[in-house]
Amino acid sequence: MWKTLQNAFKIKEVRKKILFTFFILIVVRIGAHIPIPGVNTAYFADWFASQSGTAFNFFNAMTGGSFTKLSVFALSITPYITSSIIMQLLTIAIPKLEEMHKEGEEGRKFIAKLTRYVTVGLALIESTAMTIGFGNSGMLINFTWYNAIVVIMTMTAGSAVLMWLGERITEKGVGNGISIILLINILSGLPDDFMSLYERFMAGTSVAKAALSAVIILAVILAMIAFVVLLQGGERRIPVQYAKKMQGRRYVGGQSSNIPLKVNTAGVIPVIFASSLMSFPVVIAQFFSVDYSTVGGRILLALSSSNWCKPSDPILSIGLLIYIGLIVAFAYFYTSITFNPIEIADNMKKQGGFIPGIRPGRPTSDYLNRILNYIVFIGAVGLTIVAVIPILFSGIFNIGQLSFGGTSIIIIVGVILETLKQIESQMLVRYYKGFLND
Repeated sequence: MWKTLQNAFKIKEVRKKILFTFFILIVVRIGAHIPIPGVNTAYFADWFASQSGTAFNFFNAMTGGSFTKLSVFALSITPYITSSIIMQLLTIAIPKLEEMHKEGEEGRKFIAKLTRYVTVGLALIESTAMTIGFGNSGMLINFTWYNAIVVIMTMTAGSAVLMWLGERITEKGVGNGISIILLINILSGLPDDFMSLYERFMAGTSVAKAALSAVIILAVILAMIAFVVLLQGGERRIPVQYAKKMQGRRYVGGQSSNIPLKVNTAGVIPVIFASSLMSFPVVIAQFFSVDYSTVGGRILLALSSSNWCKPSDPILSIGLLIYIGLIVAFAYFYTSITFNPIEIADNMKKQGGFIPGIRPGRPTSDYLNRILNYIVFIGAVGLTIVAVIPILFSGIFNIGQLSFGGTSIIIIVGVILETLKQIESQMLVRYYKGFLND
């Protein structure tokens, strides 16, 4: 990784893109500390502290702490992520959008424009709900309609600006801008998480015990990172042979290729979907008075990851089983809408390609579907292991809910690997351009 960055800084064009990306990220982090006018940040910080361990922790990690500070970037890029997921699902459900997606660059530009509009709409809805929900409780210094509108417009505009900054990184910088902003937000919360681990396991203990705890924590984190790297890079390559064709007086073709099927085809999407679905009722319940001793209240407690794997109340860990089931289900669902074995088999047949030992057409699609189901299951199990290990440790050792969990590790590793690949590809293109110019 360091060698790739060193070589990248030696090339002027790539160096400019990297520095531009760093500049945008500095702007993002500065905006994360600018409070919204008229907001009582002390009240909201105290309220969030009292909610520690609830579904808001992961949301706060994705916003880079902007949510607890109620800064102008309080909503961060979460509305954009949600709108992107919605548009992906609508592209499959609505034939007109699917046609546009297949049309080429113009169709994708139109879908991207719709995604921006949906992002602003979602940001407006979320900021309005937050302002009304928390306004009467003391979030605003003076709860008037004018102050409420200022807060709503500021949070909506902040989310739109972050979306624009992310697109500028994608266009003029390196990597996917939205993913990189999400990465820097998660990384900004690591010092607080490590401090929590230090206070829980090392503070006030002997040097030997503190050193042992540090080694164990570091070993677990490094093992999880190594496992995620292996999971992200793992793939099954299906060999494809193309038949020779007669063109003029000679045969052409006959080359061999392969279809790479990634083990983790859906990436981090299943974990995000499952976390969002589980946390949605818990987040809504925070705006109302809920009696947690009732059956409904106990169900809400079971949906919160902060209550899983606790020896004092093991029945609440039923929510963990639901969470695992959702991860597996969403892994299959998302893969099914991004990879179509029937379409792949038809394209191979048209181009004269076939999998050795498998007949073209329906048998090929059935074979691909069977292999894909096997691979997706392995990927889903891998995602589950990474997502559950931090929850398991948190519940057993009563650490408290950390923003840095399995989902964060998957996002961090995935974004870094993808960004490094893009830097290497840009360096390769620059090399070939120089070679051709010479």
